[in-house]
Amino acid sequence: MSERLQRAVSFTIEAGYQLDKDAFIFLNSLSKTEDPIRLMEETIKKLEATTEKAFFIDKNLLEEVAQEAFPKVVEDQPRLAPSTPHPLQAKKVFRAYAKDVDSDIEIVQDPSDNICESGTLEEYLEYFQDRFKRMKKILRRRMDVKDASSISDALEAPTNSKVKIIGMITEKREAKQQLLLSVEDLEASATVLVSPNRNQKIMKKARDLLLDQVICIAAVKGRDSLFIAEDIIWPDIPQRKPNSAPVPVYAALLSDLHIGSRMFMKEAFTLFLLWLNGKLGDAKSKAIASHVKYLIIAGDIVDGIGIYPKQREELVIEDIHEQYRMASKFIEEIPDYIDLIIIPGNHDASRKALPQPAIPQSYAESLNEARKVYSLGNPCTVSLHGVELLLCHGRSLDDIVSVASGVSFDAPEKAMKLLLQSRHMAPVYGGKTPIAPEKRDFMVIERPPDILHCGHVHVLKYESYRGTLIVNSGAWQEQTKYQEEMGLFPTPGIVPIVNLQTLEVIPINFTP
Repeated sequence: MSERLQRAVSFTIEAGYQLDKDAFIFLNSLSKTEDPIRLMEETIKKLEATTEKAFFIDKNLLEEVAQEAFPKVVEDQPRLAPSTPHPLQAKKVFRAYAKDVDSDIEIVQDPSDNICESGTLEEYLEYFQDRFKRMKKILRRRMDVKDASSISDALEAPTNSKVKIIGMITEKREAKQQLLLSVEDLEASATVLVSPNRNQKIMKKARDLLLDQVICIAAVKGRDSLFIAEDIIWPDIPQRKPNSAPVPVYAALLSDLHIGSRMFMKEAFTLFLLWLNGKLGDAKSKAIASHVKYLIIAGDIVDGIGIYPKQREELVIEDIHEQYRMASKFIEEIPDYIDLIIIPGNHDASRKALPQPAIPQSYAESLNEARKVYSLGNPCTVSLHGVELLLCHGRSLDDIVSVASGVSFDAPEKAMKLLLQSRHMAPVYGGKTPIAPEKRDFMVIERPPDILHCGHVHVLKYESYRGTLIVNSGAWQEQTKYQEEMGLFPTPGIVPIVNLQTLEVIPINFTP
């Protein structure tokens, strides 16, 4: 893209408008001989003089304005039949490799149709019982946990005998450089003493424990209901070789668009859409774009209403239905051979408690009208060409950062690693993350994923852990005042592109 054309596009976006595909092609063609900035200035003047507010500029309007500003140029423009290739495209046609590859999508797990509404006391009990049973089953798959007994049996063991118990942590308190853990199973409870005098490593493990986690503790039986910890065994995911796609197709992992916010990066996102369509970038970059077969948005498509203090001051669209309608305008620019998968975040029009069902049709209607969309719940698991992706917006990262040692919003991959070790997407109950008391705990990670994709914290980070690729996909929103006050520094406008055949991550920066 030439500098003049780039400036013209930037001017258009800053004025609050977007160019559709045909309008961009026309502007690109005209910029070879005339000033595209002048054309956009005249076009926006004309739009501002009308009573109806339009967001997208089409080719017909540009031709009309260009006829007045550059009459000879417009007369010379060829009138092309729909099947005739545009002169610009004829020079070098963008051939998308992914267009000739059949989609291979399997919805492995989606909570949307299995969510209850009541939230009775009995369901709270059923929820925690289900969590414990599922986590216990995962722990018992480990060779070093197969000999664990119930807390009741361990309490009957002789003093000073070695035991292993599986329990949920209900309390954690530190005093005199020692930790006391209260743990329970479905039948009994006990107290576990963790002392640095026995083992410094065990003390570090204990400090990383989270309330409501289910773990195995190797201990020595003390007096009464006291156990002295010798080791802490997390459920964790096993070391393994991840699945890989048989063909080199890529997935673009996005989250946190926050459309409707003044800080939504329209220019950067427009450049991303142009890149997806093969209209931006050098040969190497376009080759990457040609392999993108899937685009996944892990929540916060829109900014919503009343989510954080003084949000209304930072909104350009104050109606959430209009926010989704604007989002649909961008989404329809995604090439139709690319499959789009979306899940809700805490800013979207879904219930806030986890698990979240898919965005209700009453809000997502405009998205579905724009193109085919796989709209799923949060969290969910999908298989793309045999590669399993666990998708979760990542609200629970707030709790992990606030209570776990050694993690921060600047390093979300470390917090996500802790979720994999816990085998649970929201282990802390009653914290910042609302969790609904479902009869089944959909947050348990029963199948180790090949890719764990989250968003929420607006910081792009990725790493591999025991065969799982961890990706936090950043954002498309510049720093808000609330984030500034909280000391959060986002890294927006960078897209992690994942090669599903190799699990290699290719970050592409679309910021100006």
